Amino acid sequence: MKEAVAVYGAVLRAVARKRAPLDWAMIQHNLGNALRTLGERDAGTAHLEKAIAAYRAALEERTRDRVPLDWATTQNNLGIALATLGARDVGTTRLEEAVAAFRLALEQRNRESVPLDWANSLHNLGTALAAIGKREVDTARLEEAVIVYRAALQERKRDRVPLDWATTQNNLGAALNALGERRSSNALLAGC
Repeated sequence: MKEAVAVYGAVLRAVARKRAPLDWAMIQHNLGNALRTLGERDAGTAHLEKAIAAYRAALEERTRDRVPLDWATTQNNLGIALATLGARDVGTTRLEEAVAAFRLALEQRNRESVPLDWANSLHNLGTALAAIGKREVDTARLEEAVIVYRAALQERKRDRVPLDWATTQNNLGAALNALGERRSSNALLAGC
């Protein structure tokens, strides 16, 4: 991965943004992917921060009007990087940014046009919502995560994409468990 980052950096220096803006944006996006992978593997945040910067740079040229599905893919991947970073933070700012990015991606990634991409973005949205919900007293985010996971399972079917189905089922179970524990705790506390 480090070699990929170096190669993308070299290519970015060779490709003029003004001459080939969409190529430049694709390279930025790919650089973001490589940096995000490195960031997921290490405990630090530097690679994830650089991945976020690369995705945001790509979005300057990969606009919704110009290349809508590429824009949505970059929004989704930006959301993944933000959610990964947010999972390491104490607060929820990065997770909230991830939720916003996934919601933007879903404006373009719809079930009719790209059903598996739609389900993927929904799954990612559910993961970010559940992470926020586990940090809040209120259960609204956990409840929304459950709804979103169930929607993703409409396309992430066991016979179609078994590993994705299992991942979403697992995350749905975890969200339901957290929700159940929260409601049981709240019910017990209300009885005191």
